[in-house]
Amino acid sequence: MKTFLLLLFFLVALASKPECINGVKHVIGAISDCNTRVGKEERVAMDMAIQDFNMQHKQTFLMLRLKCSKRKPLQSALAARHLINKNKVEVILGPRSWEETSNVAEVSEHYDVPILSFADSSPPWAAKRWPFLVQAAAGTHLQMTAVANIIQSWGWRRVNVIYEDTDSAASGISPYLFVALQAVDVEISNLLPLPSFADSTLLHKELKNLKKEQCRVFVVHTSLELAMHIFGMAKEKNMMEKEYVWITTDSITSSVHSMNFSLISSMQGVIGVRNSFLETGPHFKSFLTRFYGIFGRKYPEEKHHEPGIFALQAYDAVRMVGLAMIEGTNSNGQQLLESILKTDFEGLSGNIQFTQQKLEPTTQFQIINIIGKHYRELGFWTENLGFSHTIDHGVYNLSMESLGDVNWPGLGGRSSAPRGWDLPTIENPLRIGVPNGSITNKFVKVDYDSSKDRYTFSGFSVDVFNETARHLKYSLQYEFIPFGGNYTDLVKKVQSKEFDAAVGDIAIISNRCEYVEFTHAHTETGLLMVVPILWHSSRAWLFVKPFTKAMWFLTFFINVFNGFVVWSIERNYCSELRGPILNQIGTLLWLAFATLFSLHGEKLHSNLSRMATVVWLFVALIITQSYTASLTSMLTVQNLEPKIANIETLKSNNALIGYSQRSFVRGYLEGPLGFKSSNIRNFTSTDEYAQALRSGAIAAAFLEAPVAKLFVAKYCKSFTIAGPAYQVGGYGFVNSLPLMITSSKTLSH
Repeated sequence: MKTFLLLLFFLVALASKPECINGVKHVIGAISDCNTRVGKEERVAMDMAIQDFNMQHKQTFLMLRLKCSKRKPLQSALAARHLINKNKVEVILGPRSWEETSNVAEVSEHYDVPILSFADSSPPWAAKRWPFLVQAAAGTHLQMTAVANIIQSWGWRRVNVIYEDTDSAASGISPYLFVALQAVDVEISNLLPLPSFADSTLLHKELKNLKKEQCRVFVVHTSLELAMHIFGMAKEKNMMEKEYVWITTDSITSSVHSMNFSLISSMQGVIGVRNSFLETGPHFKSFLTRFYGIFGRKYPEEKHHEPGIFALQAYDAVRMVGLAMIEGTNSNGQQLLESILKTDFEGLSGNIQFTQQKLEPTTQFQIINIIGKHYRELGFWTENLGFSHTIDHGVYNLSMESLGDVNWPGLGGRSSAPRGWDLPTIENPLRIGVPNGSITNKFVKVDYDSSKDRYTFSGFSVDVFNETARHLKYSLQYEFIPFGGNYTDLVKKVQSKEFDAAVGDIAIISNRCEYVEFTHAHTETGLLMVVPILWHSSRAWLFVKPFTKAMWFLTFFINVFNGFVVWSIERNYCSELRGPILNQIGTLLWLAFATLFSLHGEKLHSNLSRMATVVWLFVALIITQSYTASLTSMLTVQNLEPKIANIETLKSNNALIGYSQRSFVRGYLEGPLGFKSSNIRNFTSTDEYAQALRSGAIAAAFLEAPVAKLFVAKYCKSFTIAGPAYQVGGYGFVNSLPLMITSSKTLSH
């Protein structure tokens, strides 16, 4: 009886699956996190794809072997080894994270089994390291450009980025988001990496620190599980209120259709970017209807049964493998891999076509707005085109404002966009560091009033800042805090957030700009060399200095020649011009010089001599006036010359030079200018400079242009500026630059 029942069961099984008899059997392996919503959708979609393929292709029979990884890389590697050795799979689908994928690829390398990863990003060297690894999910890195365009659309200039600290983040967020934000002149105010296992204590601490900052725009790029904790804590800390902006990426937003009410309620007003796909066509509608029913029966505990992009990608992957298996013999893994890479069809998730073992990246993303119990579809973003209301053939606009009103956090309805930043309060004002110990008190002066136990701050730089803050359209709360260290240390205090900004005679130099941001310079830029004056005390022969020797000789020659011309003409009319040779020479010279001071026209008899005299007197007038002007200038203006003309003279003489102890100048002197360290002396006041220059302790002092001009104005009779101005420095205000340098902005923003 038992034997009969077994035989009957066998016959029924054969009757129900005739493909097993005539078709070629192929085994497909899959690794997924079966306990998550994504894993459940993938499982149902792959089962549906297997069933559809077997019904359409009688000669090929596909079988699926699924292993659960629980998102653990080691367990994924063990699952891959089991699928290959025990289940004899020919290809493995999944997993979704790069951490798991790299471990699975390492296992498959020894068996030549293709791995079709669902991770949406992978390093560019992955295909060379693991030749059988294929990225079967379209890359979503262009979503970072969409995020940047959203931020740009509303005029926000700074953003906080919260991301899950995994290996995939290095290739999935850092390079693309940084470049995208930089392209639209947006800075990252804070970059917060969070571990996957972040607990409430850590989230409370980190979000509390972010709340103290002025920036109110947040981009969240994490898994759905971590996002649930982040938004729950953000709501608890009142960070989902007015003036806050939250933007989520595809890793979160693509699961919005399956979010429970608790998560939805904590994400009110969030803008989401997610992978888009066409929800039209008979194939998709058939898939959607069947998926609803199968998923609801298999997982009745799930309240939402519609499929997401993960289900569509899993369905397309199975279909892709099936089509590759019927292309040829595929007797080994290499042939199967080549057949897979040649597949080209329009799948449910988009166009399936490979380039360098990766699917073409997604170029269209949907923009949604979470509101109420669900979400509202605002429109779409397309690479190089911008925003539109429809996914195909829409009217495109570069600004998201074209998509209509957005429900922002904390407002409970449509309203104008938040400004994206908040003002410091009286309880929490901006902490602004001010250098205490400037070489001159003209730019910064810090005084301590012991009777009132408080500091007072004055000077040009402080006045500029106060006046700028006074002209803002709102009240900016800030307090000055004296700092006694050098200027580089002060700048680093701003970088470390001990100070929010720094005000004073702080030079703008390239190495400081690597970690902080400067406003535009409010003083003249440059580094100048100040040296003693070389006095010229003798004036005995000063009257000959206006003309050169050649000019004196030419003037004398023309004068004598003109006298000779007049004498030679007039001697025929005047007996006084005739006589002994010595008498004629004396008369000739007298005529030559007499014409400089009078015309003597009534004494000249010939018109020719009168004409020659008039021409000469015109030339003599010009020469006389030029001489008088030059001599007057020499007599009234001191002829001051620097003792040292240039830095080459200092180097050749091995001379000692001075600089301000707390400034950047020493590094510039030793570096670009090439002075020896042993020849450089530091000083703390202008009086010390003056004394050292007068005594010869140093041959020159190198000062920043504003200080140098104040110094020379104070000691104008003793020192002067020599040589060229070296274009460095200029005083500016310092603001923290968290990650990248993009633009100069005022401290108030």
